[in-house]
Amino acid sequence: MANLFRSVRGFNDVLPPDAAAWQQLYRIAAEVFAGYGYGEIKLPLLEQTALFKRSIGEVTDIVEKEMFSFVDREGDSLSLRPEGTASCVRAGLEHGLLHNQQQRLWYAGPMFRHERPQAGRYRQFHQFGVEAYGMAGPDIDAEVIALSARLLKRLGLGDVTLELNSLGGSDVRLRYREALLEFLLRHESSLDADSQRRVRTNPLRVLDAKSAQTQAILADAPSIAESFDDHARAHFDGLQQALGDLGLAFTINPRLVRGIDYYTSTVFEWTTSQLGAQGTVLAGGRYDGLVEQLGGSSTPAVGWACGIERLLLLMKAQGVAIDSGAAHLYFCSLGDAAQRAAGQLAEQLRDADPSLRVVLNAGGGKLAAQLKRADRSGAQFALVLGDAEVEARTVQVKSLRGEPGSGAAQQILPWPELASRLAGLVKH
Repeated sequence: MANLFRSVRGFNDVLPPDAAAWQQLYRIAAEVFAGYGYGEIKLPLLEQTALFKRSIGEVTDIVEKEMFSFVDREGDSLSLRPEGTASCVRAGLEHGLLHNQQQRLWYAGPMFRHERPQAGRYRQFHQFGVEAYGMAGPDIDAEVIALSARLLKRLGLGDVTLELNSLGGSDVRLRYREALLEFLLRHESSLDADSQRRVRTNPLRVLDAKSAQTQAILADAPSIAESFDDHARAHFDGLQQALGDLGLAFTINPRLVRGIDYYTSTVFEWTTSQLGAQGTVLAGGRYDGLVEQLGGSSTPAVGWACGIERLLLLMKAQGVAIDSGAAHLYFCSLGDAAQRAAGQLAEQLRDADPSLRVVLNAGGGKLAAQLKRADRSGAQFALVLGDAEVEARTVQVKSLRGEPGSGAAQQILPWPELASRLAGLVKH
């Protein structure tokens, strides 16, 4: 029979073997965030559309083309969240977390953008995000970047490059926008079609153009550093000094901008050459005006986000060991008495080591069939109980993944020693 339904394009199922890798990633990330004193905030999937128009910018690709928006029964325009920062600021204002306070927050969960699905870029995708509020100096910029570096390192990822730039403050950005616009208008007819559309509405986004012809023209464009005031220059110099003190190498990329209007001052990306067109692994920067823009008092803010699917793709590309989620032990039992004893022993093993994954054979079957199930489960060991083992209060332990000649291919262990002996055999 043909399947009646399939998943919506760009919305993907995560099956158990892959879900184990997600769990591994979430566990490591939560440990890293906690290590820097960041607390988790859980945000709703739906927000008012106006929140994203006001924060991200009405002439950005996200708002113009990519949001999943609809009018509900009360006549309100709602959108599935395309990113997390605007929601985080909204929650901070709504619950009184930001006024004259310092906050370090992180979130994780699905985001939604109506993009062309491809590897590492889906219509429902998942992100980790980090947000720090109430701290204006380059020291907190360095901290969130150091946190991102530690996360990538803990995940076993290498061959990534930290690219760094500054957009200055709002005054610097305005001056640079005018200088860049003047330059782009002189070359407007030679720009690619998408850049021509952006020239008057969002000229800084032209710096991020994918067209080789446009990039060649931009080689002669003014640099934003030429528009820096003393404060912008001191902040950027301080950040570079702090990163140097931490031993974090970086490359200055004067063409680096972000595709969201709220960014000011520091912007950065971790990039790789191993994911094809999806080269950005993690990105962020400062958005000191966003809290005020959404109705709060002036509050400095900095943070970043990374795509979880993209992290997993890079982990696979680099051969990082990923937990398969397979069972450690598989109990095979022959007869009613053995089945009851297996259930009791399995509970005792789980009590002794809560991280142990123990599967009990269900549905009966001959020993050969049960051993095949044990092998297909990915378990490291099969534990065999029959009438003889129940009477002797022992268990046959068969290695399913052991190296030949290791001496651990098959053992008989007494019940009282089972937990302690297996602890030395099972690989977590």
